Amino acid sequence: MNSWYNLFPRYPWLSIYIWVIFCVLPFFFIFRTSEPINIAIGIAMVFLYLLCYRFSFKSQSGLVYMWLAFEMAINIGLTLLFGYVYLALFTAFFIGNIRRAVGFFIMYGIHIALTISAIVAGFFIEIDLFLPQVHFLILTLIGVVLLPFNLYNRNKQEKLEGQLVYAQERISELTVVAERQRIARDLHDTLGQKLSLIGLKSDLVGKLITRDPERAARELQDIRQTASVALNEVRELVSNMRAVRLSEELTRVQQVLRAAEIELTVVGEASYREITPIVENVLSMCLKEAVTNVVKHSFASSCTITFHPVSEDFSITVADNGIGLLEGADALPGNGLNGMRERLDFVNGILHIQNEQDGGTALTFEIPSILRHIVKE
Repeated sequence: MNSWYNLFPRYPWLSIYIWVIFCVLPFFFIFRTSEPINIAIGIAMVFLYLLCYRFSFKSQSGLVYMWLAFEMAINIGLTLLFGYVYLALFTAFFIGNIRRAVGFFIMYGIHIALTISAIVAGFFIEIDLFLPQVHFLILTLIGVVLLPFNLYNRNKQEKLEGQLVYAQERISELTVVAERQRIARDLHDTLGQKLSLIGLKSDLVGKLITRDPERAARELQDIRQTASVALNEVRELVSNMRAVRLSEELTRVQQVLRAAEIELTVVGEASYREITPIVENVLSMCLKEAVTNVVKHSFASSCTITFHPVSEDFSITVADNGIGLLEGADALPGNGLNGMRERLDFVNGILHIQNEQDGGTALTFEIPSILRHIVKE
């Protein structure tokens, strides 16, 4: 839950409608009594419940159990005095979001016991108040029993999925480190000896240039030939490195979004002329991470990927219509933004993050196209 009232992150307006319905209904039960003191007590209890629910959401310590206890007490009071038991569903919803197993099961058992006891006691106190709504009471009890378990299991699954994603990211990082070490070894083995030979022969040419010009010319020819061999070996080494193509990554992205039931719109062509393999690889990895964020965190129904024409930089924008990026969320672990920044920094790129006015987030990553000329030369 991103806000204390947000029951369904994908559908925030539905959450508001449910709160309005279940918080207006108690006034129907309260105003059926003709005694002003009872009406005042009932109204005060409803507002106290809302305050306790909000405080329980904001609490980060053991105080959350105290606020839950107050909510349960208010539920009992509303049930016995006015026959209104339905706020117990909100308490059950919050209990389902408790992450600690011990706290969850204790509060879950207490809540079920108190709710059932209050309803049974209500039938003995004033059966005419409870008998007409017995069907709704049964549905409420079913929700109080099943809803917390459903939410608890879903949160537990999301936690495991988060751990799996973190493990995969760590494996990817270690793989990158291992690949860098392999490349460093290959470059050292390929160039080390030849560059040393070129250095020695250059020193020799400097000494022979005046004393023996013919031999110096032969040494210069050897230097040129050695440099040519080293260049060919480097080209062969680079050509064997498998870079991720933008077109290939776009195909995988389309499959991921289709599986997540998110509508995709592609603007522009997923190919750039004269782009270097390393720049294309960085753009592909950033595109993959941005779409992963859309699927996992945005709760969006549509996504637009824009491949901007090349001017002074290679630029791609990934925009969604989801819940947007909360303030400070770009610094949180697990959303991949730091990883994108690190990849872009490696090639002097920049990551832009913008929340759209109509909801959603737009990520734009830019890499200067001047790199292609530098590498080409």
